[in-house]
Amino acid sequence: MDLATLKAFKPSEYEEAADGYRATGDMASSAKDTVENQISAGIRDQLKGETAEAALRELKELSKNFHYIQTECGLVSTALNGLAFDMAAAKRKLEAVLEDARAAGCTVGTDGSVTYPAGGKEVDGKVPEGGTMPPGTSPTDPTSASLERSAANIHPNPNFGKAQEFANRIGDALQEATDADAKWAPKLRALKADDDLVVTNRDWTDVKDDTGGVLKGADKYLGSLKKPPKDGDPEANAEWWKSLTDEEKAAYISVHPDSIGAMDGLPATVRDDANRVVLAESRGEYQGKLDAWMKKEPERYRAYISPVTGLEVKGAQVETDEWKEWNEKKQDLEGRIRGMDAIQRRFDATGTDGLPEAYLLGFDPEGKGHDGKVILANGNPDTADHTGIYVPGTGTLLQDIEKDTKRGEALWHEAHRYAQGEKVSTITWFDYDAPLQAKPFDKGAGLFPEAMSDEWAAKGAPGLQHFLDGNLAAHRAESGNNPGHITLIGHSYGTTLIGDAAKTRGWPEGPLPVDDIIAAGSPGMQVKHAADLGIRSDHVWAMKGGGDDELVRVGGKYLAGLGDDWTIPTDPEFGANLMESDAEDHGAFWDDGSTSLRNQGLVIAGQYDKVTLE
Repeated sequence: MDLATLKAFKPSEYEEAADGYRATGDMASSAKDTVENQISAGIRDQLKGETAEAALRELKELSKNFHYIQTECGLVSTALNGLAFDMAAAKRKLEAVLEDARAAGCTVGTDGSVTYPAGGKEVDGKVPEGGTMPPGTSPTDPTSASLERSAANIHPNPNFGKAQEFANRIGDALQEATDADAKWAPKLRALKADDDLVVTNRDWTDVKDDTGGVLKGADKYLGSLKKPPKDGDPEANAEWWKSLTDEEKAAYISVHPDSIGAMDGLPATVRDDANRVVLAESRGEYQGKLDAWMKKEPERYRAYISPVTGLEVKGAQVETDEWKEWNEKKQDLEGRIRGMDAIQRRFDATGTDGLPEAYLLGFDPEGKGHDGKVILANGNPDTADHTGIYVPGTGTLLQDIEKDTKRGEALWHEAHRYAQGEKVSTITWFDYDAPLQAKPFDKGAGLFPEAMSDEWAAKGAPGLQHFLDGNLAAHRAESGNNPGHITLIGHSYGTTLIGDAAKTRGWPEGPLPVDDIIAAGSPGMQVKHAADLGIRSDHVWAMKGGGDDELVRVGGKYLAGLGDDWTIPTDPEFGANLMESDAEDHGAFWDDGSTSLRNQGLVIAGQYDKVTLE
């Protein structure tokens, strides 16, 4: 980088280019939404057959392209703003030293050298002559810096020291600009897409690498932006996001999609955009992990040695320990990929039987423990008149999340049916480490399943409280301070978590920001009475099923009898509305056409007078 180039550099041109890429990304985002939520949704709702299926496959690939363009344009925009920020800082330093040099009577040459005038006290009747100082940089070594200061102090012309300082400052500015150019050139080249129309898992893995590169390079630019609240308060998060410019919002989403996607209080549309990037990147990453792991498969079988004779039993084989360990990891990777694909299938189902667009409000393939994290909404909760939030229970895992997202869909269809034209959103909230379902002879299962401990609910309760506060803050920001009607639904151990979240809620937060609570198949909510949940007892609803659901209630009563002071929600003394239910077992509360599903839908829609009670 030379003096003339830095002087002529215009950061605004790069900032304008960044705005252009951001606008292109916005257009790609809009096109993606149109393809997914209007065109494809319309086909699913109105057309059937091979031609329709073929069109949907092509539209899905087109949507992938738009999503990829949206994401990469966001990264390019942030990178260009980062380059402009770094170069602008170097240019400001150059302009400052040029002005200082002029004021001191020095002349700066085209090569960055500084010519200083004669000056100082006469020596042998002559004023010390001027001279020219070649461009340099400020010494970083203490010894070199000391020698340079000594040379300036003993020089008879005081302008010598000034020129030396100016030349160093010019060199520093040029070096800073050179470093910025060298840093950003390869990062911008890396953002070039493959020369094809297919967005693969590998492409999304590259996006994650690109994000890391831009994040590291743009540290100074990003450091200049307004920081998010340190305590993560949902209302403060909402105010912070509202205060940002469009450029700043785009920068945060492009390099911090995981953080933005997890931030309670932000708009559902923003969290969805961010989390879809995390989902796509994670899908590519885990497919790469699985492909690499499959190449490491060890020998599956070894000969069986009789413990009696010590001899090999011909024709008998046993699985090796190495293969068992390998297979366990393989199944874990396959399970997490299966869960991610289930989320994608929900996106692809928009429009089917009138199902609204989906919003991914939270996603992490690992989550807080072994389970993963999925928060998936049907319809926009920020604009909904009625929102139902479903909390699953024991044994919930990312690999099997489709079961729970399908329950969220069933709740939406049922509530929508009774909402009398008002907007409905239902959310599957799985953001806690759920207890595992113990099976007979499970290694480490012990005498009782994990669900017989309150530990998991106590750890998960703060997260649910935080999400509910965020849901309220986002809804008020979008809907004019209107909180909407919120129903919290728990199944099995999910009801225990809800009870923990309610009973530990204190001043100054107050009760959970919900209007109704439904407990389905509950073993206990850690409280004795419905009123202990912080809302009116006539807005607490409970229902029970047959078969193994009876065992759940018996287990809950057994634990309560050991000294824990709570009542099963379906017992009369609890004081909840006991809804009629035809669930034949512990998992049948969401069966299509069932009375239990109908009653949940009515509560979500606020049609209390139509709910049938036992």
